[in-house]
Amino acid sequence: MQRLQMQAMQQNRAAGPAAAQPAGLRQAPVAAVAAAAPRQRLAWRQRQQQQLVQQQPWQQRQPQRCRRSSLAVSASAARAGALNPEERTAAQKIVAFKEAFWKFLRPHTIRGTILGSSAVTAIALLENTGLIDWALLPRAALGVLALLCGNGYIVGINQIYDVEIDAVNKPFLPVAAGELSKGAAWALCLLLAAGGVAITALNFGSLITSLYCFGLFLGTIYSVPPLRLKRSAVAAFMIIATVRGFLLNFGVYHAARAALGLPFAWNPSITFITAFVTLFATVIAITKDLPDIEGDQQFGIETFATRMGVRNIAFLGSGLLVANYVGAIAAALRFPALFNIWTMGGGHALLALVLIYKTIKLDAARYSQQAIKDYYAAIWLNFYCEYLLLPFLAWGV
Repeated sequence: MQRLQMQAMQQNRAAGPAAAQPAGLRQAPVAAVAAAAPRQRLAWRQRQQQQLVQQQPWQQRQPQRCRRSSLAVSASAARAGALNPEERTAAQKIVAFKEAFWKFLRPHTIRGTILGSSAVTAIALLENTGLIDWALLPRAALGVLALLCGNGYIVGINQIYDVEIDAVNKPFLPVAAGELSKGAAWALCLLLAAGGVAITALNFGSLITSLYCFGLFLGTIYSVPPLRLKRSAVAAFMIIATVRGFLLNFGVYHAARAALGLPFAWNPSITFITAFVTLFATVIAITKDLPDIEGDQQFGIETFATRMGVRNIAFLGSGLLVANYVGAIAAALRFPALFNIWTMGGGHALLALVLIYKTIKLDAARYSQQAIKDYYAAIWLNFYCEYLLLPFLAWGV
């Protein structure tokens, strides 16, 4: 037995280190094992690099074709005013000024002015279709341009004197954002006012020119010290109601009839829209400050919103508008010979329901800042719809 054990030990020594290795490695050549080691190290490095790439932000590992859009991104940033003035090309400066000027004009007010003047002019034309003369179209376009100039002056002068308040309430406005200097804003306001007065005086006679200048005067004392009547809630809504309600509707209708060679005479639809929009403009005046309550309180601006609170003013504004709509529906039922029951009654009933829904939605959102902005935008949308409805109020009667 001892002899057999000694023979086995001698055989193991003769086999050498290979006998202690696993069978698979005993069968593999030494050169193959040596060659596999670098490949394993390379695969490990590749896995580490892949993990690092996956941990990087998307922007750092986007495809090359995405990076080719950097020029377009730079151009967009220049249009937004992100580039320093010395880094902009002349074309980029022009684009940036154009966008700042458009914001300076407050587009939502421009839409209201264009819709209002167009609808009132349409009333004058529809009741006198035999007098329509396409040669008057350039004059009508000049009238709209004059209104837009007046609108631009009033909202522009307000931005100049409200720049600190707007930095809190409306930092996107161009003067508050630094996209327009105060000097440039003043130059634009003076050009707009002078251009509007010149157009009106040369084309629409003394009465319309006087009304136009009166509207500019009201817009000035609304914003400019020492009067700065926007600090008084009552005076502010009276000015806005006068300009948006009476001056726009009466003035445009008077000018349209004069252009047709007709003396002024009240039309049922014009009488209705003048009264309706005067109250509507009052609601706009008392609700326009809802999104601005923080800045108004900070700078001591007294508004209905700062005095009564957001919820109370929202319900007051909605209540006044619903009463306005109920009055319109009652007029349709009371005067079927003057108004179309479906457009006058049904149209205003639908707008009232939309407003009630928006008010309920605002209350459910607990008067968050975004909900307040949506509510105020809905009021302006109803305002636009009123003028879209106007030419059809007496349809077929």
